Amino acid sequence: MITTRPARERGHARYSWLNTYHSFSFGDYYDPEHMGFSSLRVINEDWIGPGKGFPTHGHQNMEIITYPLAGALAHRDSLGNGSVIRPGEVQRMTAGTGIRHSEYNPSETEPTHLLQIWLLPERHGLPPGYEQKRFDKDAPDGRLRLVASRDGRAGSLTIHQDASVYSGRLGKDDTATHHPGQGRKCYVQVARGGLTLNNVPLAEGDGAAVENEEALHLAATGTTEVLLFDLP
Repeated sequence: MITTRPARERGHARYSWLNTYHSFSFGDYYDPEHMGFSSLRVINEDWIGPGKGFPTHGHQNMEIITYPLAGALAHRDSLGNGSVIRPGEVQRMTAGTGIRHSEYNPSETEPTHLLQIWLLPERHGLPPGYEQKRFDKDAPDGRLRLVASRDGRAGSLTIHQDASVYSGRLGKDDTATHHPGQGRKCYVQVARGGLTLNNVPLAEGDGAAVENEEALHLAATGTTEVLLFDLP
């Protein structure tokens, strides 16, 4: 069963420096029908204005993944980490018992475009932590690449949840297939371009919750970037 989440139906907020869309309830946007999916709690698509960003704030008991699409994002946290993350890199922050951080667009001229993803952790009270890695190639490679997993396999980021996160860069007419295990759920988020998921069309910004499907067949209709979450 595939349940689509059209981009136009997401929650939306716009400020002088931030344009943001919420796939699930977040902040002032509340929809009891969209409180998350399995352990996936937040997918926010953000555009941050030049020189602007989120001042220092705190999180607890959440696995937070930052996935840039354009521009750059400067990160600084209470563990002493400071970095700039760019497209092709993925960042994981374990909030655990508590972490404070800030996120800013370091450019004075260009906006930053990113996806911020929150996953519920397998347990509360984890030590806070941070990890950042580069994964991509400059051109589409037509496959799903593991970028985060519970055991950090294949060089992926380590997340504290029984979940696997894949990133795919597909060229026009490229196809990719994913086989979830028995009883697993999946969520697909189209970051750019468009594709069909088991013949269901998905456009840029669309998402899809998947249950009771033996295989997920993704076929790009143009140059496409997609995230796939394999969830408990």
